[in-house]
Amino acid sequence: MTIDFFKRLGLFVALLLAQGLVLNQIHLFGCAMPLLYVYMVIGFPCGYPKWASMLWAFLLGISVDTFANTPGVAAASLTAVAALQPYYVRLFIANDAQEDTHSTLADMGAFNYTIYALTLVLLYCLLFFTLESFSFFNLLQWVECVLGSSLLTIVLILTLESIRRK
Repeated sequence: MTIDFFKRLGLFVALLLAQGLVLNQIHLFGCAMPLLYVYMVIGFPCGYPKWASMLWAFLLGISVDTFANTPGVAAASLTAVAALQPYYVRLFIANDAQEDTHSTLADMGAFNYTIYALTLVLLYCLLFFTLESFSFFNLLQWVECVLGSSLLTIVLILTLESIRRK
């Protein structure tokens, strides 16, 4: 087993515990909830195998679902984002970049990383809250949850990236 596996496993456990024990208890204004665990999928390197990223995402999602009592919602949403991430990250990394280039603030630059992370977080929140509510009868609350959670999550991800960079 490589050191990369153990780093990913450590990040997996840290994000799972942070989400399950702390962040699931936060509901700003009754709708905005930080969903920091999507950070793991955002951070997969450029050449990381698609099957491995989808497996990590599914395992993290189903673990979060166990903590949050949302049967399969996080797993389905996170796996879908992990399926799209390898194609989407190619838009923000130069064509001549190495295959092991990580999608981090340092490698991509502040603007590109912010747009990249914001888009994936917004996509994740759209999927998550659509599957969770499974209706559009209360459209205003759905929009508030998607936008509020996306904003709160992206602020946490950018903060974590800036701390990790130093």
